[in-house]
Amino acid sequence: MEIAELWDAEPGWLNTASYGLPPRPAWEALQAALADWRVGATSWEPWDASTTRSRESFARLVGAEAADVFVGSTVSAALAPIAAALPDGAKVLTDDVEFTSNVFPWQVHADRGVEVIAVPGDEVVAAITPGIDLVAVSAVQSSTGVVLDLPAVVAASKQIDALVVIDATQAVGWHPITVDGVDALIAHSYKWLMSPRGATLGYLSPRLQERCRPSAAGWYAARDVHGSYYGPVMELDPAARRFDQSPAWFSFVGAAPALELIEEIGVETINRHNLALANEFRAGLGLEPSNSAIVSTSLPGAQEAFASAGIRAAVRDGKLRASFHIYSTRDDVQQALSALKPLIRS
Repeated sequence: MEIAELWDAEPGWLNTASYGLPPRPAWEALQAALADWRVGATSWEPWDASTTRSRESFARLVGAEAADVFVGSTVSAALAPIAAALPDGAKVLTDDVEFTSNVFPWQVHADRGVEVIAVPGDEVVAAITPGIDLVAVSAVQSSTGVVLDLPAVVAASKQIDALVVIDATQAVGWHPITVDGVDALIAHSYKWLMSPRGATLGYLSPRLQERCRPSAAGWYAARDVHGSYYGPVMELDPAARRFDQSPAWFSFVGAAPALELIEEIGVETINRHNLALANEFRAGLGLEPSNSAIVSTSLPGAQEAFASAGIRAAVRDGKLRASFHIYSTRDDVQQALSALKPLIRS
């Protein structure tokens, strides 16, 4: 089967930065699980096996050990233990257009002196100076599509021993990225990983694991999951699994085959496909090529033109945002450019 035949995308879907479309193996696995749930055909353990598969696949995608990967439901909840571990008066550096799931978890500690410093994205590396305790930025910005110079951030942070926390929600699945030099890398899977909303995966470096308290620990964070249902005896998993939140099973049932398919296709292949389409779209708008699958531009009237033509994209921070993924086609690009043609100055 051709790659394109694994999706049932209706023409004109240019909004993966809002949510991704499930590949057929993920959709079919989820439908089978829902059918079993409806009639009580099975216990929950087969569904939960998908959580292990998702953890292992995510670890391979970002170059981590599976033992250092935890599962949860949202990025902000995953960041909460890290924020709680910051000392009073800590300073957190972020981008001034950072998605708030990577801002609010730090800001809620303002009452104990934790300060969030926001600077324009092109000033982040220069702002990593003594006094900064943690750098919290996205690998790819949701609003603008700008791709972070992660090696530069890591190098500057290492010089002052600042923690590096990366929201990779808009990156993992199309943009090659690893956890080298990073203390935490967290991604919700419902965008570029094309999974049901509710499956978040994250890497925690061993040094950060030691600093953090697993304050949301429950039965699923135990060393022996099946032996931890009742009573006051607590023996948590010694690795990152002690930070697990009890998983939303059906979200991971859909996530596991989606992540494994991305591995099978290859992130480099997906990256080339996405950038080719994004840059073809950018050229049609008179924009320079970029290294992002997200195209953000000010074009008055674009939202209405897209709506009239059946193009589904987004407006973020007052700008048109179109995003291209493995199921996007050149026909999608041309359809979008045709809709915008009356608005584009020659």
